[in-house]
Amino acid sequence: MNLLPTTTSSDIQEQRPSLAVLPIGSFEQHGRYLPLITDTAIACIISQEIASTYPVHLLPPITMSCSHEHAGFPGTVSISAKTLYAVIDDIRASLARSGIYKLVIVNGHGGNYVLSNVVQEANVDGPAVSLFPLSSDWDRARDEAGLVSDRHADMHAGEIETSILLDAAPELVRNGFADADHDGGSRPFLLVQGVSAYTESGVIGCPSLATPEKGKAVMDSLRISFARHLDALGEASRVSVPSVRPS
Repeated sequence: MNLLPTTTSSDIQEQRPSLAVLPIGSFEQHGRYLPLITDTAIACIISQEIASTYPVHLLPPITMSCSHEHAGFPGTVSISAKTLYAVIDDIRASLARSGIYKLVIVNGHGGNYVLSNVVQEANVDGPAVSLFPLSSDWDRARDEAGLVSDRHADMHAGEIETSILLDAAPELVRNGFADADHDGGSRPFLLVQGVSAYTESGVIGCPSLATPEKGKAVMDSLRISFARHLDALGEASRVSVPSVRPS
């Protein structure tokens, strides 16, 4: 799959988008069957689905973020929360200089807690930035796709992440997910002790339940849910909301 947008400067000049979409992923372990780029791939898949439907300026992904809780596993690379904040701030300033003042951050990594503060502060003077998908967006997508697990039990490399990749980028999924289920329990000290305190394999979830059909249904739901974020940012009047996935 191609994770990068292929639009030209002329395309953007003709489209004149008023809102940009920024995928943010991570570079962290996802068990033995999903790649380190899993969160980046998922953020890009969601963002590309959005850009195929709505008139937005799709940006390339930020591929490393706050994965410190995965530091106990080989290959994981993190940047600090303050660095991530600064990069987004710089991107927003650059977009504004080109006349784009609205931004949706598509977050593929649950550990990027700082993004909530980025959005909170950015909207002090009026709606400017939204974070997508929210917990409610994910919950709706799980329900509509018929997923068996919930967000807590299926935290990492589980049913939903594996399903999304089986649908959109099956070449990224290796053998081994069918027998990799692991229950990580309540995980009260995840941020203190890290993910390795709750799983030896790096998996917390039920990848054995994953199917490409579930992944497609999750994407369909998220694509439609995105319209609520346009509405919150005052951009809904520019688009019509589709009811089916584009072919």
